[in-house]
Amino acid sequence: MRLEQLQAFLSVAETGSFQKAAVQCNVTQSTISRQVQGLETELGLPLFHRSNQAKLTVGGERFWPYARKICQAWENAQQELASLLAGQQAELCVAAIHSLCASYLPPVLQKFCYAYPDVQLRVTSLGSDRALKVLKDGLVDVALVMNNRAFTASSDLLVDILYKEPIQVLMAKNHPLARYNHVPWKELIIYPQVVFKDGYGMQRLVQERFAQAGATLKAVLELNTLDAFRGVVRQGEVIALLPRSALVEAATDSSLAIRTIAPFEGTINTKSGSFYSGGSDLGWTREVAIVTSRDRLQIPPIQYFWKLVHELIPPEVDSELEELGIKCLIG
Repeated sequence: MRLEQLQAFLSVAETGSFQKAAVQCNVTQSTISRQVQGLETELGLPLFHRSNQAKLTVGGERFWPYARKICQAWENAQQELASLLAGQQAELCVAAIHSLCASYLPPVLQKFCYAYPDVQLRVTSLGSDRALKVLKDGLVDVALVMNNRAFTASSDLLVDILYKEPIQVLMAKNHPLARYNHVPWKELIIYPQVVFKDGYGMQRLVQERFAQAGATLKAVLELNTLDAFRGVVRQGEVIALLPRSALVEAATDSSLAIRTIAPFEGTINTKSGSFYSGGSDLGWTREVAIVTSRDRLQIPPIQYFWKLVHELIPPEVDSELEELGIKCLIG
């Protein structure tokens, strides 16, 4: 059964004539007759009394509402997809990591809402692993995450690296490690740490780094908000390893100190592409990426959001990394 057969049947039923139906459908009368005959053959009974006027048989009367519903559903689907391609969608859902929500994302959101006032923008702050999962499940349209190539290596996904940024140490102002400009690994591993909860890319990044360095991570507390990190660290000897974009507010807090990490003495290889080593205090970084599916990027509001992110979120590649020519060691 083909859609044009149903349309021919409905046209004959509405006009009462094969000739008028042909004019209405802009085809020949023989084409209309052939389409209706094919439908009757498939259904196994006649749909019209063929006389001076084409009238529905009992079978035709029973079949008519179903044919109408099928054709109406097709018309509705066409209109829905045409509206989608024209940018007329009800909402745009974004999942983003906390550091982006707190620092770089607000100007993007403001400009998008101005350009698409009829699109409901919904932003959820999630860990990178969870954000990528809900993207793959179709629950959000775009994810702004810490890149994990094991998760994003899919032909269905489009992944653009926005910037790379160093991982730094957050501590209380009077913490023993505050005496260092660049905290040595042998000192760093001594102190207890507060880490992100499971499902956050930063937790996995810290755990992998310590494991590859042969060190034990003393994680004493798991949190999921930057405010909570600052509050806990401010109290005493607990420290936190966080990306630079997550430390914007901490940098203006006189009760806190931020230090870089001295290079690890040795070579650390990884398949994730997130670790750098070399003769620089900025040797440990993470990649931040924007991710969506290829089909979603055909939709105008998502295209525009993608464009805004690239325009308004600055690249955070540190100039020292570029000048020193540090190479990424990919397993």
